[in-house]
This record gives sequence, C-alpha cells and structure tokens, in this order.
Amino acid sequence: MQIKTISYIKQNAASLDVEEPIVVTQGGNPVYRIESEASARQRDEAIATLKLMNLAERDIRNQNLLSLSEAKERLERELSTKKFEL
Repeated sequence: MQIKTISYIKQNAASLDVEEPIVVTQGGNPVYRIESEASARQRDEAIATLKLMNLAERDIRNQNLLSLSEAKERLERELSTKKFEL
C-alpha cells in the first residue's frame, strides 16, 4: 500500500498508479484511500457474497429449508405467474 500526501496527489493526479491502493495523508494522518474501480468492484462483490452466505447460514440454523422438489415447485409457480421478455 502506498502512502502519499494530499500535495503529492494534487501534483500527480493525472499519472497516479492505482494498481495498489493509495492512502492519502494530511498532516501525517490518513484521510482518504484511492483505489482502482476494479478493486472497489471486487471488494463490493466479496462483501455481497459474504452477506449472502451469512443469510444462508442463518436460514440453515433456523431450519428454514426447502427440499429440492419444494424449491422446483416454488420456482415453477413463480415462473408461471410472471411474463419474461428476452
């Protein structure tokens, strides 16, 4: 992780390499983090996956489960009541 001052960021904004995150400091204290869009998207997707896993684990603990046949029936019911455009 790179650590740069706000002054450095202002002077070099057009040529920053954000392959790894940059911590921006002001008065010696970290105040911002700059990262690539791809890194931010990957982090957001990982957080969303962890949230889904947490919900699934909670359902399992609470015995909120469906058998395969129940899941298929519910899916067929949902699909038959909705119109889908391709």
